[in-house]
Amino acid sequence: MTQTDTPAAESVGKGLKPGAIGLIGSIVVGIASTAPAYSLAASLGYVVITQNGSGIIGVKAPLIMVLAFVPMYFIAVAYAELNRAEPDCGTTFTWAARAFGTRVGWMGGWGIIVADIIVMANLAQIAGSYTFTFFGLDSLAASTLWSTVAGVVWIAVMTYICYRGIEVSVRLQYALLGMEVLVLIVFAVVALAKATWGDVPTAITPSLSWFSLSGITGTGLVTASLIAVFIYWGWDTAVATNEEADDPATTPGRAAVLSTVLLLLTYALVSVATIAYAGVGTTGIGLGNEANADDVFAAMGSAVFGSGAFGWVMIHLLSISILTSASASTQTTILPTARTALSMAAFKAIPERFDRIHPRYLTPTDSTVWMGVVSIAFYVGLTLLSANILADTIAAVGLMIAFYYGLTGYACVWFYRRTFWYRPRDLVMQGLLPFLGGTMLLGAFVWASKTYADPNYGYTSIANVGGVFLLGVGSLVIGVVLMVIRQAVSPAYFRGETLPRRDSTELVLLTPDVPDVADATAVRTLPDSGVMPTVIAPDLSNLPPGQVAVDPLTGETFEHRPDTEGTEEESPGGLGEG
Repeated sequence: MTQTDTPAAESVGKGLKPGAIGLIGSIVVGIASTAPAYSLAASLGYVVITQNGSGIIGVKAPLIMVLAFVPMYFIAVAYAELNRAEPDCGTTFTWAARAFGTRVGWMGGWGIIVADIIVMANLAQIAGSYTFTFFGLDSLAASTLWSTVAGVVWIAVMTYICYRGIEVSVRLQYALLGMEVLVLIVFAVVALAKATWGDVPTAITPSLSWFSLSGITGTGLVTASLIAVFIYWGWDTAVATNEEADDPATTPGRAAVLSTVLLLLTYALVSVATIAYAGVGTTGIGLGNEANADDVFAAMGSAVFGSGAFGWVMIHLLSISILTSASASTQTTILPTARTALSMAAFKAIPERFDRIHPRYLTPTDSTVWMGVVSIAFYVGLTLLSANILADTIAAVGLMIAFYYGLTGYACVWFYRRTFWYRPRDLVMQGLLPFLGGTMLLGAFVWASKTYADPNYGYTSIANVGGVFLLGVGSLVIGVVLMVIRQAVSPAYFRGETLPRRDSTELVLLTPDVPDVADATAVRTLPDSGVMPTVIAPDLSNLPPGQVAVDPLTGETFEHRPDTEGTEEESPGGLGEG
């Protein structure tokens, strides 16, 4: 079946398949996108060895997991609230454009795309090397050439699965995630049991002091938290697939919030168990040993499970889990990136060819394929340049995550700034929590950028500037350049011509019974209140001359100009189109 040349914008919505994912499916996609087994294997060791004054973070790593959850939860709330108003698969791109203008929205979309492209290199490397490790081909796993070849194959396979349809992708994730979580829980329980009752030389008794801030420096806290943010990153895929959910306005937001909570429980349990068993020493299986940082499970899996039949089975299942986790995350990284590009193309922020939809599979065609192609090119390019640069990608991705998640938090506050004052619940969920989440992440972005610019930080440096800084901030600079070029070539989006006013909640006529935004909001949220408002059409065709309509969700007000009957005008200070 060949792809259609008809732009998605000409079909219903963007042409994606509606009702394809329920709440459980959205949660599975959200959690699978974070790749729990792979994320812990590749990042927990780096959290432990993060410099903290004259020492390392060490046993405080479980605290870091909890602290990283806080802004993640706050931003998940922001995603849920913004998605309720506008369930668009562009997520941050669309919402930031609504709140702050088209240029900020474009950079938000670019932040999502470039973060996913950067992390694909790391995911492919892990998936490629583990493919050979699983079959006992250790020499091939250690070969840069062959692990790269295998990683490229994984990207190609997962790109094809994403191309074939969202339902195929979700069904695959059910199986992969179920085994992954089960193996992690068994690993944590066995490690804790042996650390507590067994004869393990490296074991440390878990203590509540591990969750205390005492002894942590500001730089150590921020740097370790950004690495831990990477471990949580990915739940927003549940929202990026909102236009394919059974209830686009509510299901994705609920899934995002529930995903972060379930991830917290998993990460807290596994990090405590891992440290309790292996300790934070600098030799052997100790997590303070830098040689173990790339993969803590490979370093201690055999010690935890032993050499018997049970150990043999569980060690192989652990290897499979990390392999499938990385490969599954490859798939669920392609999904949101393709949909962000689809939304940007539908609103003409990038070339319109990227909004084409397959007529049978109802998936983004060009967006999906190009995500796979660019990811392969970036991965191979980094590998050819230096293997050490790949080691810096996780920290660089942390910068990008902090950027676009933080931007989403502020977008939520500004989007609802007119209406969240009227209900305590809205003040907290649409104002306070998103603002705190945005402030935490963007503050971490600034602090970490200064740290990462040091040529002595990380594994690479160019022209006396740290490689992590160049990968992260440099990617944003490239985005600014591309945005300027796009604006010069096709300025319609940047003039606000292609992002029409939202068509979500109906407008309400301001009357003596519904005199202001507060009452309009109450009518919207309490339909059985007894007050029946007059509904105004989006084109204001039934708005009486001289009267005012209000959008009860955002507080926008609309009225006819005396000399332009039948046209709509936003009152001063209302939400603009960028």
